Amino acid sequence: MTQDSDVSAGVKAGAGARAFGAGYVFGIPVGDLGWFACLLMGVASGFAAFFAATFCAIFAILIWNSATHANVDFALSYRVVGLPIGLSVMAAALGILGTMWLRRMLRKA
Repeated sequence: MTQDSDVSAGVKAGAGARAFGAGYVFGIPVGDLGWFACLLMGVASGFAAFFAATFCAIFAILIWNSATHANVDFALSYRVVGLPIGLSVMAAALGILGTMWLRRMLRKA
């Protein structure tokens, strides 16, 4: 493809290299975040994973109860599925973002 066709298709030159470069996740400059932004994004990703996993677990229990005429408690979706997944995603996100922040701080010093 020529550069004109790339621009007409909505793709800017050099955007693909920046999307997967060091410190960028899907074009977002994650490597330039401060400690509070890293903390906020790590906790927010944990909450999002908790709610997504709980939502999927509730529907799985609903389908299981309907198909087998069982009486599985819906509170298990929070305790057994949502909480471990949310905490593990939050720990992983805080670890990754904290490591990126620490590397940037040590590089500046």
